[in-house]
Amino acid sequence: MNVLGIIASGVAALFITVALAKSARRVALRPHVPNEPGGRAPRAEVLRRTGGATAVLGVGTATGVALWLGAADDAAGSVGGLLAGAGIVAVLGLVQDLKPLWTALRLGAQTAAAILVVCLAGLSPAVGVLAALWIVLVTNAFALLDHADGLLTAVGLVTAAGLLACALVGGDPALALLPTTLVAGLAGFLLHTWHPARLRLGATGAQFTGFALAASGALILAAAPSGRAAWAALPALATVALADSALVLISRRRAARSPLRDTDDHIAHRLRRVRVTVPGAAVLTALWAAVPVATGTLVYAELLHPAFLLLPLAGTAAAVFALLRIPAYGSPRTAPPRTGSSRTASSAAAPSRTAAARRAQASAVGPAIPAAASAPGAKAPAPGQGAPAARTAAGHPTVPPPPTGRPPAEATTAAAERG
Repeated sequence: MNVLGIIASGVAALFITVALAKSARRVALRPHVPNEPGGRAPRAEVLRRTGGATAVLGVGTATGVALWLGAADDAAGSVGGLLAGAGIVAVLGLVQDLKPLWTALRLGAQTAAAILVVCLAGLSPAVGVLAALWIVLVTNAFALLDHADGLLTAVGLVTAAGLLACALVGGDPALALLPTTLVAGLAGFLLHTWHPARLRLGATGAQFTGFALAASGALILAAAPSGRAAWAALPALATVALADSALVLISRRRAARSPLRDTDDHIAHRLRRVRVTVPGAAVLTALWAAVPVATGTLVYAELLHPAFLLLPLAGTAAAVFALLRIPAYGSPRTAPPRTGSSRTASSAAAPSRTAAARRAQASAVGPAIPAAASAPGAKAPAPGQGAPAARTAAGHPTVPPPPTGRPPAEATTAAAERG
């Protein structure tokens, strides 16, 4: 396969993904009824959750057309097995997006797809078993990165670029076909899944991306020329995905939680707890992934000694240790125990507190003082406001006479009779 064919396949994947994602976005953003009859999710929400199918169709169509035109040359079996296995995993992810699946069923289907890849690639039994285990492990590790807007898309884009460089350097450009179309497809889908995400990769796009990256890395490792340190270089391309899985497993083990129950304890969740924005978490994680990817590519190209891979490995271990110190689980709120004696004491103290509150309120309010008669022409106080206090010519407030309990007219008559 020549370089021109690689570029044409990438351009085709980019345009197909952009067109399909734009159409799906328009439908997803169309006004809809919040809830459909029967308690089902709205169609727009389902479409938004399965938006990764647009990237899968773009990448799969471009790769399939290139294979049909004979672009893969002698490696058509390997590339065809890659595409077939990734397609099986994508269909499984689509079913999972619509209805949850058992973990055992999902792992079984992924293992079957990985075996199909290694069989069509013609690997030996020992290498094939290791490759199948690696594919299943890395597929699920990358799928776990789909816990924040744009995170898996950005990390997958960086990793696919590293695989593309390794395939071109390794002298087998046919294996660069799927990484090329994957780079283009993820680049076209990145704008729609960036925060705030209009479409999501979902299980369809996440498992397809993880499987394509893992299987491509395994086949590029198997086809590497003798003497090249591919055994150390290519596993470094999955450093961030494996670090996130290790972070989750260690954290849940410490908290005595189930490792299969997904909670907010991934990389982006912990970065959000230290005031990092959602786009900032995606950018930081992509830059983190770029360091081991670049180092592994340079080691694969024999431009660096394999010992340099210890640097990103040590940095990743330090980052995982630092992230473990960020609390991921809130402490449960436990109410103090209420015994029978405490309930009796509280019920007995309630009347006394009520009586004390009444006395305090009565003493604060005090006896009502009648308002002084307003002078002619004075404005009446506004509703809700008290009457203004009467004042003398010198500006001192006047003291009203003590109440007599009689109406004002009777009080005036009594004073006149006494005078």
